[in-house]
Amino acid sequence: MKKLYFIAIYPPQQIIDEVRMFKEDFAQNYNNSKALKNEAHITLFPPFSRELELENDIIEAFRKIDTHISPFEIVLDGFGSFPNPKNPVIFVHPEENDPLKDLHSKVKKQFNFINTSFNPHVTVGYRNLSFDNYLKAWEIYKNKEYKTNFIVDKITLLRHDDNWVPIDEKKLAPV
Repeated sequence: MKKLYFIAIYPPQQIIDEVRMFKEDFAQNYNNSKALKNEAHITLFPPFSRELELENDIIEAFRKIDTHISPFEIVLDGFGSFPNPKNPVIFVHPEENDPLKDLHSKVKKQFNFINTSFNPHVTVGYRNLSFDNYLKAWEIYKNKEYKTNFIVDKITLLRHDDNWVPIDEKKLAPV
């Protein structure tokens, strides 16, 4: 049986709860119930499918990621969007961050079978967000203020079992 896996950074629970309020707004006012499916996170490696029997290999590869990088701060500041008419997304925008790019490149070095660009973000509205509702929401969110920060000190490997479940984590270790 195949399962989906992905690698992410999770902010502290307080930020997850704050972002959930935006997601609830999307569910209530923009017919975007899928916004509530996942907790706030930044994807380091996108979902990929593997046989469940290979899970130990995935965990072993995850543990080999070079995390010799000092814990670092991420500043979330305002909102951004991907205005793709078929799949629009509105997200909380992290400020430019070299340690985050470095961490992503270390993950990608170990998990190099998908070649994707890295556009770090914390998704708020997506999936079943219609383009019309995206346009309405973006009118509000493009100027909405939200600023917070948190320290990244670990990365998480997740598996999809009806929802995303953490199956391993790896702490960042100062160089």
